[in-house]
Amino acid sequence: MAFFDMTTIPARTLIQGISMKAVHGEQLTLMTVDLDAGAVLPTHHHPHEQMGIVLEGELTFTIGDETKICRAGDTYLIPSDVTHGVTVSAASPAKVIDVFSPPREDYK
Repeated sequence: MAFFDMTTIPARTLIQGISMKAVHGEQLTLMTVDLDAGAVLPTHHHPHEQMGIVLEGELTFTIGDETKICRAGDTYLIPSDVTHGVTVSAASPAKVIDVFSPPREDYK
């Protein structure tokens, strides 16, 4: 399949306040992620390399031992198995696009 209509893909709740929609290729997964104001994605790690871009809102990312506030247009790279987490500003919700390689089988 070469084309996807994200409006037809049902959202999946990752944790309270964070939902996503995912599409998959042979070598990657692409996700849109909607995060409520004040939402927290606890520190975790996975074997996938992850790269993303902030579309809306303000998020505080911790990747390894580095913490940075990211806003619309900022991108981030999370190497395989590096611990990371995120907190969304209480002022407004946020939206990001994440890409994972290899594909996230757990999100299929």
